Parts: sequence; structure tokens; C-alpha cells
Amino acid sequence: MELDMKKLIELAAFNRRNFIKLLVGGAVGTHLSPIPWKLADDSAIWTQNWPWIPVPPVGEFFYEKTVCKLCPGGCGIEVRKVDHRAVKIEGRTDYPVNPGGICPLGMGGLQLLYNENIRFPGPMKRSGPRGAGEFGAITWDEAIGLLAGRISDLRKKGSPETLVAVDGNSTGSTISLMVERLLKVIGSPNYTRIPSAEDSFTMANLLMQGHESPMAYDLENADFVLSFGAGLLEGWGAPGRVINAWRLWREDPLKRKARVVQIESRASNTASKADQWAAIRPGTEAALALGLAHVIIKENLYDTEFINSYSFGFNDWMSANGIKHTGFRNLVSKQYSPSQVAEITGLSSEEIVSLAAAFARADAPIALCGKGKGALNGSLYEFMCVNSLNALVGNINKPGGVLVHDPLPLSPLPDFQADAIARSGLKKPRLDQAGSMKHPFSHSLINNLTDAIIGESQSPVDTLLVLASNPVFTLPAGGAFRKALTTIPFIVSFSPYRDETANMADLILPDHNYLEKLDEIVWPTGLQYPMYGLTRPVVEPVYGTRNSGDVIIQLAKRIGDTVGSAFPWKGYEEVLKTRVKGLFESKGGQVSYNGSQPVWQRMREGGSVRPDYNSFDTMWKKIKSGGLWYRPLHKYRNWERIFKTPSGRFEFFSSRIELAVMKSAQNSSMEATLKNMGIHVMDDEAFMPHYEPVKSEKEHGKYPLLMVPYEMINLSSGWLPNPPYLNKTLFDHQLLKDASFAEINPKTAAGHNLVEGDMVMIESPKGKVQVRVNLFEGAMPGIVYLPLGFGHTAYDKFLQGKGVNPNHIISEGKDPLSGYPVWWNTPVKLTKV
Repeated sequence: MELDMKKLIELAAFNRRNFIKLLVGGAVGTHLSPIPWKLADDSAIWTQNWPWIPVPPVGEFFYEKTVCKLCPGGCGIEVRKVDHRAVKIEGRTDYPVNPGGICPLGMGGLQLLYNENIRFPGPMKRSGPRGAGEFGAITWDEAIGLLAGRISDLRKKGSPETLVAVDGNSTGSTISLMVERLLKVIGSPNYTRIPSAEDSFTMANLLMQGHESPMAYDLENADFVLSFGAGLLEGWGAPGRVINAWRLWREDPLKRKARVVQIESRASNTASKADQWAAIRPGTEAALALGLAHVIIKENLYDTEFINSYSFGFNDWMSANGIKHTGFRNLVSKQYSPSQVAEITGLSSEEIVSLAAAFARADAPIALCGKGKGALNGSLYEFMCVNSLNALVGNINKPGGVLVHDPLPLSPLPDFQADAIARSGLKKPRLDQAGSMKHPFSHSLINNLTDAIIGESQSPVDTLLVLASNPVFTLPAGGAFRKALTTIPFIVSFSPYRDETANMADLILPDHNYLEKLDEIVWPTGLQYPMYGLTRPVVEPVYGTRNSGDVIIQLAKRIGDTVGSAFPWKGYEEVLKTRVKGLFESKGGQVSYNGSQPVWQRMREGGSVRPDYNSFDTMWKKIKSGGLWYRPLHKYRNWERIFKTPSGRFEFFSSRIELAVMKSAQNSSMEATLKNMGIHVMDDEAFMPHYEPVKSEKEHGKYPLLMVPYEMINLSSGWLPNPPYLNKTLFDHQLLKDASFAEINPKTAAGHNLVEGDMVMIESPKGKVQVRVNLFEGAMPGIVYLPLGFGHTAYDKFLQGKGVNPNHIISEGKDPLSGYPVWWNTPVKLTKV
């Protein structure tokens, strides 16, 4: 069991709660038991042993407003201070994303600010063996000079492409654009990103709707939420917003109760609190979506106006050259009947028919996906299958549906002049093959970068820059990335924290903590309206760190010549202002929010929006103080203009996939081309949403079970460390001393002679980990579930060595067409220890 949903809703609805309330919030079913009081007592004793625990001074209380950056959700927060020290973080009621709500990680953010044992105090140079985490302090001038000299040497040698960056900052953010710009002006095409669900959403959106931007979900106005594994109560999207939406679904002011159906194999917190839990075999979500589509089409429950007038590829059709093509209707009618899908998913035919009818008959149904917190990428075809359901019921760009927007009107960075060295380097192929014939729609494939490094006797990477990420900890495949790092001559980490990847670095250029710096949130994940959030420093830097944006500019100027000329700004704030001018010139939007009317309600009611500023300087000043620009207005429907696909319609049959495959097939057969792209179907089916099985039967022979990772809202599972306070919100069947637990169904456990608390070895083709057994009726038989977020080998004694990291044993497959890593289904076997 996880955190009590009632407490989460209280946290979303009432923002004046101190952190200890979370600790005694209790678990589902504890009620009057002594467990909550034991948690409080344990926490009080435990925290007395911290050498770094802050003691707030006596003084006047006051508040500073900013935006949280601990996840892409971008919730508004208020930091309470005594004198100049931050003592508490709360949610803001004057911020539209999360009206007063904040997640447990956001509450614990101060522990990432003041914990001296997990932060770097300033720039540092490696002084011991690589990976030992031994560093000596140097000055910022020395550190920037060292890196600038190395990059200049690469350019002099004619090998600028051996400079590589791995970036975990949000797609489209100013800092990510600056890092990519730096590499390009130096002469390297090898700017690489950490994959996320946002990438899968963006690619599906491009292929079906023509917009290269993430999906925008109008959750608050929906009356039927069909979630394909999205951890709505585990931290999906903007946690404060989603938890508040859940409350609205239960307490809507219009007295309209929304129905929530959760589709996943495990009884997660979301599944247990949903109106209906549909437990399917992991990895079969795409098949179920198409089975629902089959019923909706067969029973004529689809939106005929939208399908007939504004979609392409639904019916069989004839191309201009006289070739007959199969349509989506024909595909799902023949291959995805309820009985066929029941065999694949494990749901009964009756359940499939009933669910499809209920979804199609709702007034404002919405289907969404992105497993867990939505941070990890998913299957492209799965995302396309789920979005096809939204199109079938005509809930594209309608209240309660998937809204279609143009990108935020931020000004682009100006063009730069590349010299001969840079032009030569940029002609070299990317190491990760992103954008190639094999992966035409991917911009970055870090798994391929890892393979490219390991596959060579001498590393093709000379210097690696790592920003806002900890790939040694978060990437799958049994430590492959760490192995790759051992071959790279020079590694630079911009992390403020002593994480696993930073410990492998030769040079540390530590960024500020998010509470210490000016930064941005470019359109919070899944939000249904355009929004730009701005964080601001609410405390002076605790250590000698610097904003990475400033460091990039200083580095470019130190390298000089055309590289320095490409960064004419004095500092990062000037770059942000350059970009924000686009918002001002769009002549729309507002920079203040009083909370009197929720944005989702204002959008639904319509009307006009008048800017609440009359000059750019006024707008910038308000954005810096309030932290936002947003446009609470939307033109619904507008189907004849919103789609930017080649057909100008919503595409069930993706013209872009067809064109990419045809282009690649000019030099080989269609069958060979599709196989090279990882696609296992032939002909027209490859260009439409379809189900691709995840693992082969051969793998399942030696490893008869599947391991599926899962995420919790009170455990950081990304690149950031978990605040130690949150460890005491975990139960003894999740973390007991240093041992984490695997959730196993009692039937599966009995077959392996396992009982509660037994030690067990979980082995995959990539490695093995040792955990304890937690017998859980909510676990599907034949599946082993491990939580993401444990198993750190870095940081301090409160985080190091606590549990195991499932990423170490995840078998890294490749998603068809996109090439992204496959995370969610790893074949394993169990051995009792």
C-alpha cells in the first residue's frame, strides 16, 4: 500500500499543512492503529542523529513566491523564511497549475538545499580514482579555463564532434537550447537528451496531429478518464494539479461525478482509488486500446462528424497512383476483436465490450497514457493507439478532451555563424543515429550513444558534459552507461549533487539548487493551456555554486572566436528576457492569477483575455515576482485549421511514417526497411496504430517471470535524490533498514516456496539483485514488481545503500520506429536465498 489518498487530497485542497502532517498521514486501512504515532516517534528520534539538521533562527516570518522545479510539473510554491533562512515549502493558492497543492517531494525540497553531505560546495577537480567521488576544490576561473582549453584543443585537432552532451533539462527550455547551441557552434552534432514520456507524446502528436509538442489534457473538464497506466496519484504530470483534478472529479461544483478507470497490471494507489481497475498483462495496453476501438466502430459509437470530415485513413482508400490502402477501421475490425484482445490482455471479452461502450457514451471522455509518473518514455505505437480512442469519440480539441495548441510564442535564439571547423564537425553522423533512416523521428537516443561508446575499442567521445541528469542511476541495462563512462577521457558534471554520475566525473561545475536561481518551466507537463513559469532565487546561494546558464555563457566567451560571438549575452537572465519578448509580442496572455476562477472553468466558459501589462518591462517585472505567464483562452473544435499533418486532418494512417519508410526503402526492400526500424508488421499496418509484442518467447523460456518497475509519489525515482524525510513515509514492507521489497502475488510466491519477508535473488539477462518478498494480492501472478528510486551508491548514509535499483537488471529493448529504450517488461527468474 502507498500514501493515503484522503491525505493527498487534503494536501491539494488545504495548503496550510506542515511537513510532519505527511509523516502521520497514515496508510490505507490504518485508521486508529498506533502506526501513524510510531512514524512520528521514529522520525523524531531518527532526525536527532542528523549532523546537518538545520536549526531555524528566531525572527520574523515572511514568504517568497517561486515555482518548483523538482519535476516537469512546475507547481507554484511559497517558501516560508525566518530572517534569511528558508524553513518550509508550501503550495501557492495564487498559481493556476496547483491551487494550493504540492506533492511530498516538493514539500521536502529544503533538504536538497541545506544537506551539505549531498551537495558540492563549489567547482572541483577529481583527485582520486574515477568513481571514488574524491575531489579537490578549485576556483571557478580555473575550472572554466580547464574545460575551455580542452574544447579548444579538440577544435584545433579537427575533432569537435567528439564533444558530447547529455542533458536532462526540459525539451524546449532555454538552458537546453543554449547547450545544444554551444555544441553546434563548436562543431558537434552530438547533443543528447535523457528520454522521457514527453518525447513519446511529442512524437505521437507529430505523426497523428502534425504538432511537434506534447499532448495537452483538459482533465478538469473530463467526465470519463481512461488511464492506460498513468500514475495519476503517483506523481503523473503536475502532481498538485492532478490530485486537485481528482478531487474535482469527486466534488465537481456542477455535481457531475467523473468516472476513472485505471488500466494496469498492479493495484497501484491510482488503481485502488479508481472507480474501476482493469488488470491487464503488462505491455498489452496498445492491444486493449485497439480492442476498445473495435467495439466503438462496430457499434457505431464513434463521432461520425469528426471521423468523416476531419480524419484521414479511417476507411480504406486509394492513393493518387492508384494503390489501394487498408484503413484503420478494417485493421481493427479484422485483428482486434474482443475475443482476440482478451487472449492478449487477459481481460474478458465482456469487460472489453462494456468498457468501450461506457467510454464512448460519456459526454467528455479522455484517454491518456504514460506509465507511472510519466517521466519515462513509452512505446510510440501504444501512445498512438491510445490517442486514436480520443479521435474516435471526437474529443480532440473539445472541453474535457485533448487540446491542440501551437508552441509557446517564445522568441527563438538568434542565428549564429559557424566557422569551417564547426561546419566540418556538423557534417559527421550523430553517434546515436537519431534522425537517421532507421530512426527518422527521433532527435536523441542515449541508449544508442551508450552502445556506440562501448562498441568501439577507443571511445568516440573525448569530452562529455552531463547536465541535470544522473544517467548512471536512471538508465536501464545493467550499468551499461557507467561502463561507457570508464572509457571516456574527460567527463564534466554540472550537477549540484554528489550523485552516481558526478562521482565518475573529472570536473565538477555545480549548478545552483532550484531555490537559489533564476530559471524557467516551459509549459508544465500535460497542462491544457499555454503557460510559462519562472523560478527566482528565494535564498542566497548556500555554497559557491553558479547557474549553469551563466557558466555556459562564460565558457563560450573563454573559448572565444565564433563560439564566443554566438553567446553575446551578459548572463542567463538576459537570455531568458530575450526569449520572453516573444510572449509580449504575441499580444495575449496574463501574468497574474488571483484564484477566484480556475483556468479550466474560465476556458470552458469562453470570453476574451486582455493582457494585464502595458510594456515589456512591466511584464518582465511581474513575471519575475509572480512566476508565470499564461493564456486562459482556447478556440475549441476548429478542426478545419488545427491539424498540421500532410493531409491537414487527424491521421489514423500516418503520412509521415509512410514517407519515411518509402524514402528508406529506396535502397532496400519494404520488409528489410521495416525490420531495420524494429517494426514487426508489414505493409499499411506499419503506418497505423497497432500492437507490437514486447518480449520474445525465447527469452521467457529461461526467465519465466516478468519484472515490472513501479513508482511512488513519496519516493524520488528520477535524477534527484530523495529527501530523507520521505524515507520515513515508507512502510516496512517497502524499505526495512537497508532492504527493499519485491511485490509478488502469493500464488507466484508459493510456486517458488517463498513466504513474506524471505530474501530472494531476482535475475535477468542483465544482472541480479537481492530483495525481500512482500506478498501482495494486488500483484498480477507471474509478475515481480520493484520500486524505482532505491539503490543509490552515492550521496550520504541516509540514501546510500538503501534497497536496490531495478535499472541494474532491466533488459534494454528498443521501441519500434522511435528507437527509445523499453523499460517496463524485463524477463526474470527467482531464486530463494
